[in-house]
Amino acid sequence: MRPIGIIAAAIACIIAVGISGLSARAETVDLLLVLAADVSRSVDEEEFNLQRKGYAAAMNDPRVMRAIAGGRRHAIAITFIEWSGAGEQSVVVDWTVVRDEEAAAGIAAAMLAAPRSFLGRTSISAAIDFAIQRLAVAPAQADKHIIDISGDGTSNAGRPVTEARDEAVAAGVTINGLAIINSRSNPGYAFHTAPPGGLPKYFEENVIGGPGAFLLQVEGFDSFAEAITRKLVAEIAGRPPMLQTTALP
Repeated sequence: MRPIGIIAAAIACIIAVGISGLSARAETVDLLLVLAADVSRSVDEEEFNLQRKGYAAAMNDPRVMRAIAGGRRHAIAITFIEWSGAGEQSVVVDWTVVRDEEAAAGIAAAMLAAPRSFLGRTSISAAIDFAIQRLAVAPAQADKHIIDISGDGTSNAGRPVTEARDEAVAAGVTINGLAIINSRSNPGYAFHTAPPGGLPKYFEENVIGGPGAFLLQVEGFDSFAEAITRKLVAEIAGRPPMLQTTALP
């Protein structure tokens, strides 16, 4: 297995080169945030629509705008990606600097207008790797880099998720998680959506990591909008929940 230190250094170099090449014209914001949404086959169409609408509602939520306005530079940069299997990652909304309601509303509209990207297996490791690539080409720069992973199951494709997580964390990236308890999924997916010890434990042990990393647990897609809103506010404000795992009704 390749030493984590070497791979992490390579990732850090990629990010640094990407940023340095843009630094002459790039503005500085408070946060670079990659929103990475699971669209694997355990997420049915109704759940997919609730998830998409939840992200869009969060972007238009006044609490999110207040958190952005409260930052030192009053702006963040966001990109929204969807992911499924090892070779299935897609940019739904490219990097956008958000400092006002107009930019946030533009992201929300783009989210709602785009078709579903995939319907395959679940590779959280590939999602993390792809998010790292997106951070390297961000048109803005920031001291904080966060990958926000939401999902309803374990990683079952691609390389070990802990490898991807550890490399990203070693490069200075924080990975936060939103574990969606999907009690409506096909019974054949139970091993995937309800692993031994529960999905939150799996996310805590295998997915999240880095400075201030935290996990939220949400009981189904019906509560997704409120969950992602609270999560965005915590990430933008830099004040994660006091408990690493916070359950939402």
